[in-house]
Amino acid sequence: MKYQAELNLWKENAVDDADLINELNSIEGNEDEVIDRFYKELEFGTGGLRGVIGAGTNRMNVYTVGKAAQGLSCYVNGTVENGSIAIAYDSRIKSDVFAKCAASVFAANGIKVYIYKELMPTPMLSYAVRALNCDAGCVVTASHNPAKYNGFKVYGPDGCQLTIEAADIVLSHIEKTDIFTDVKRIDFDEAVNNGMIEFIGDDIIENYLCEVAKQSVNPEVLSGTDFKVVYTPLNGAGNKPVRAILDKIGIKNVTVVKSQELPDGNFPTAPYPNPEIRQAFEEALKVAEEVKPDILLATDPDSDRVGIAVNYNGEYRLMTGNEVGAMLLDYILTQRTKKGTMPKDPIAVKTIVTTDLATKIAKNHGCDIINVLTGFKFIGEQIGFLEEKNEQDRYIFGFEESYGYLAGSYVRDKDAVVASMLICEMAAYYKNEGVTLVDVMDSLYKKYGYFLHKQLSFTCEGVAGMQKISEITGSLRNEPPTVIGGLKVIGISDYDTSLYTDTATGKTQTIDLPRSNVLFYHLENDAAAIVRPSGTEPKIKVYLTAVSDSKENAEKACAAIEKDMTEVCK
Repeated sequence: MKYQAELNLWKENAVDDADLINELNSIEGNEDEVIDRFYKELEFGTGGLRGVIGAGTNRMNVYTVGKAAQGLSCYVNGTVENGSIAIAYDSRIKSDVFAKCAASVFAANGIKVYIYKELMPTPMLSYAVRALNCDAGCVVTASHNPAKYNGFKVYGPDGCQLTIEAADIVLSHIEKTDIFTDVKRIDFDEAVNNGMIEFIGDDIIENYLCEVAKQSVNPEVLSGTDFKVVYTPLNGAGNKPVRAILDKIGIKNVTVVKSQELPDGNFPTAPYPNPEIRQAFEEALKVAEEVKPDILLATDPDSDRVGIAVNYNGEYRLMTGNEVGAMLLDYILTQRTKKGTMPKDPIAVKTIVTTDLATKIAKNHGCDIINVLTGFKFIGEQIGFLEEKNEQDRYIFGFEESYGYLAGSYVRDKDAVVASMLICEMAAYYKNEGVTLVDVMDSLYKKYGYFLHKQLSFTCEGVAGMQKISEITGSLRNEPPTVIGGLKVIGISDYDTSLYTDTATGKTQTIDLPRSNVLFYHLENDAAAIVRPSGTEPKIKVYLTAVSDSKENAEKACAAIEKDMTEVCK
């Protein structure tokens, strides 16, 4: 067997981890299982590591995490003297173990470590990096993936996920590190005792919550309100901070879904703990039958995303990330204009796969909008550019279609805590006006056109899957379609070559964004099809847009686009 030597090496060296040894023994002689664990190393990029928990180089375990932590240590020590790193972790299986593993490696490399004493949301890691003037940060999470996954996300001193350049340097160090002999380690408790590891204090948590509260646009709306909320943290890290911020701004009538309240990385009642899908709301909907709340909130395990369902005539309607982001943008711009708190030359930021309804809303309010590549780090990067000019107050709001939102510049990542606060405030404001968020969204569609968005996802696992993804994107790039869903392709943005091509004239324009393996087909009638291999999962994602004067017509147009793109990618 090709990978038998690698398997034997792990059995010899992973003797201190009974779980790994048991797994390695169980797959002995099963070639497919062995290959899947050893045919590659987990890829380290701007999102860090992410993979299935288990034994082998292609799995999340204390050795792959330790190797990544050693690479990050070498990067920090090569950049500054007496460096420091902040750490957070969520409720996932072994998140605390991996966090302590990383802390031990950093401390052994002479780097001061600040670690939260319990699970905390990803945005609170971004905040801690900035508040404690750290040189880097990491959070152990796999976001909204199923229970078998975990990850190791890495942040720079600005509180954003690592830049491409920094990630490449960290990767170069990782590649030179032997997973068993080159990783420095110190006992966690010993490092705590000698001061190399320090627990992050409650003052940082309270300061973070105060910064979140400052983003309220109409704080008076919530005073003494009868606004009702059913909230589920989906067994993740949002439980305490989300409840704390809602209480802080005056929302007292909050019912937490008991079956999903406490941390549990197995996610027993939500196998896919993703607030983008209805299944994640099933337990909350049961509670809603009795409580009859105005709104349901669901935050994912690391509490950087939030989904909502709105009480509309007694039924709960889920709203998409594009819809919630568009409403929040319109609400913030409208209310800040009304209150006279709008900065000069305001800016909103969204990703290229996020609704262009936001573009129309921003333009109507005299707000510039910046489009960036997929990944909230690029939104955070834009805030950083403004901060360099001392113009961070110009930043109004940023969001992405995958339920990530941020108001304010206190962190540089999407934040379900501030989003939960603003969503409740917005809904309460409109409730006082006699309308629901469904009514508000309908009015935006009526004013700007019905924007229908749909995401397709095609899973391609293993060696064959990686090859298939490469073949699909290669074919689309080399032989681009001229018609999709009956609509002409009027332009193609290839973010890998950084070129936009007008298909009618053949003329090209340079795209001033970092290179990325994304193909954007601009169609007639403001429609679009965007193809993007996932950076964190073995999937190829396709984002569809159809725009019309009604939902029915938009659905017909979207169905036609979906049919053609499915044929290409299935």
